[in-house]
Amino acid sequence: MSELDTGAVAEQIAQSDQINEPAATPELGRPRRRKEDARLLTGRTRWTDNLTRPGLLHVVFLRSPMAHARITRVDVSGARGLPGVVAAFSGEDFAGEQGSLPCAWPVSEDIVIPDHPPMAVSEVRYVGEAVACVIATDRYKAADALEAIEVDYEPLPAVIDMEEALTDGSPKVHEAGNKAFSTKIVSGDVEAAFRDAPVVIERTFRQQRLIPSAMEPRAVLADTDGDTFTVWTSTQIPHVLRVMLAVVTGIPEHRLRVVAPDVGGGFGSKLQVTAEEVLCLLLARRLGKAVKWTESRSEGNLTVHHGRDQLQRLRLAADADGRLRGLRVDLLADMGAYLMLVTPGVPMLGAAMFNAIYKMDAYEFACTGVFTTKMPTDAYRGAGRPEATFGIERMMDELAAELGVDPLEVRRRNWIRHEEFPYTTIAGLTYDSGNYEAATDKALSMFGYDKLRAEQADRRDRGDPVQLGIGVSTYTEMCGLAPSRLLGESNYGAGGWEHGSIRMLPTGKVEVITGTSPHGQGHVTSWSQIVADSLGVPFEDVTVLHGDTAISHKGMDTYGSRSLVVGGIAVLRACDKVKDKARALAAHLLECSPDDLEFAGGAFKVRGTDAQRTIQELAYAAFTAHDLPEGVEARLDADATFDPDNYSFPHGTHLCAVEVDTETGMVRIRSYVAVDDVGKVVNPLIVEGQVHGGIAQGVAQALYEEAVYDADGNLLTTTMADYLLPSAADLPTFQLDRTETPATSNPLGVKGVGEAGTIASTPAVVNAIVDALRPSGVRDVEMPCTPERVWRALEGARR
Repeated sequence: MSELDTGAVAEQIAQSDQINEPAATPELGRPRRRKEDARLLTGRTRWTDNLTRPGLLHVVFLRSPMAHARITRVDVSGARGLPGVVAAFSGEDFAGEQGSLPCAWPVSEDIVIPDHPPMAVSEVRYVGEAVACVIATDRYKAADALEAIEVDYEPLPAVIDMEEALTDGSPKVHEAGNKAFSTKIVSGDVEAAFRDAPVVIERTFRQQRLIPSAMEPRAVLADTDGDTFTVWTSTQIPHVLRVMLAVVTGIPEHRLRVVAPDVGGGFGSKLQVTAEEVLCLLLARRLGKAVKWTESRSEGNLTVHHGRDQLQRLRLAADADGRLRGLRVDLLADMGAYLMLVTPGVPMLGAAMFNAIYKMDAYEFACTGVFTTKMPTDAYRGAGRPEATFGIERMMDELAAELGVDPLEVRRRNWIRHEEFPYTTIAGLTYDSGNYEAATDKALSMFGYDKLRAEQADRRDRGDPVQLGIGVSTYTEMCGLAPSRLLGESNYGAGGWEHGSIRMLPTGKVEVITGTSPHGQGHVTSWSQIVADSLGVPFEDVTVLHGDTAISHKGMDTYGSRSLVVGGIAVLRACDKVKDKARALAAHLLECSPDDLEFAGGAFKVRGTDAQRTIQELAYAAFTAHDLPEGVEARLDADATFDPDNYSFPHGTHLCAVEVDTETGMVRIRSYVAVDDVGKVVNPLIVEGQVHGGIAQGVAQALYEEAVYDADGNLLTTTMADYLLPSAADLPTFQLDRTETPATSNPLGVKGVGEAGTIASTPAVVNAIVDALRPSGVRDVEMPCTPERVWRALEGARR
């Protein structure tokens, strides 16, 4: 190409760039509508179940109807000859190659990690465990053929209750017994804190078992071209999954590609290495054809990992004025039948958060993980922190009632004040920033707290059958799951870093490659805003690639509110490297020292002159490579890895007012105010959406959701008719606002937001219900606080 032609092309590019001018105001903090939504909301999506491959086969699994039994015979021959059936297999057929599903978080030295075959071979340990499968040309033919499979079981006793499971003589889930692990953490002189304490409160709370209910059911499609394999799956963790699939199946990692297409929600339920992912991959290898599995809702309720399921015994010691002296936590955590990817780590994530925002002299945390014949539990939105926050926030209300003071007042007497940050808690974490006073004052103003308390007193005086309750939750959380050093100290099997890349295209457009894997959080929009501000390019000129290990080759994926505070910063650091490269090229082209250049508005300018080069012009100059300085590559691309020094600690105050009909037990949320502090905000619309969704899930735990098993280990809540989820009509209008104390652990000052609403809202609602009923003698209502449970609590108090 001649010099004249090159100039013409450059001019053409410059003119095309005028269509998309950089924003006059910064992108960070701007309420941009999500780039993703036009495609996602109009059906132009790539859900795993939408995908097809040449010669695609469908697999359906036969699942155990028994909670605990020996398998004495499996005969799949009757299914093999049916129309459309290509193959049928039992667990025995895969016994030599299916390996064991991984547990990556052995939290204690005494932990028991039983083998966990993706398809049961000799014994089943929960209803829904796969025992055989049929592969057919059509999923319905495959499902019909399941009826022709014969399985003989020798029943064994179910183990349902955690406390009974630990008693002598209890039936064993595994030969090693029913205790998965036990651990204890002690900080300070606990005995001294409780000795002669004027106030000691003891309570037991139950965190019920929950079933994650993502919009998109799980689906897997595996294909092979002979010696390489591709797995498309609705997962939150394509990079982690690729490593684990290689470990479990023995397929070399470099011959495996994992793709997370559009993923319709996860909430932790897709933070997993599932039996179906392993088995679809093995089936594709054995048959040499593409194999797809998509769960039904009932199948999902049985076999997606469950959340929560803890029994909390708490003891709190305080002085007569309410100042906290010590806290003892004794936790039983239901692991279910096996330890999945991070199952034992979930209660341990709460270990450092039971102390919450409060100062105290001593703290003791003890946890026992228990095997039962139920679906395994694992991470569910918040993962350990909602459980811890619920426990301490309920105890703070109980302390206030014991002292006869306002629940907010007892919190004020104990929380870390803003001038005390950074503050190292009794649990050993260093909170870098916060202002609990500001968030609470703003929430009180929005809520009309004093007016509601006056109305409450009036209703009590009148004996109104509909009582008003006011619930308080002043929370913080530990999120941005990293730093790798701290994860290593807790024996976690991976790091917490994140990776990001920037590719400057010849026409000045920007491709961002991120190691995080979104499933509804709006990463494409937020990352575009970060890059647009950092590089000074138009928001519209940025695209974001993710979720495919062949494109985004490094990453630790999305969970624990880590995407922005770890992954977003990796992208920002890659932008800085791009600018460093571009500076050297700009100095050469402008014939000046790099030190004479300043970068602003997307251009390098020579101080004191009008001479400049935009970063988009420099991208084209690097592409042509006609005039590069010595040692400068013909590209501005860069990548970066970020591993923060500390967690992120968002916080806030949530206030809830409920009306409780004491004659029927019906609870109605009258108003809900949330003031959260998530540090600097990239996109207010996305933050509000995350808070809305989080509160909805926390309210659902308080009032609606519960996975129920009978004494024989049968799940009774297998459909949406049995497992109650609230609709928009069941939820109030949330009043939201924010305060802002920037994080010091990252250059943007951002904190996590994805789990905050879930962590804060459940205790706010339950505290409000108990507050309404406390004059009637009610001290607790077990979740979910259904009308029947509220009514029974009232009847029990009256008796």
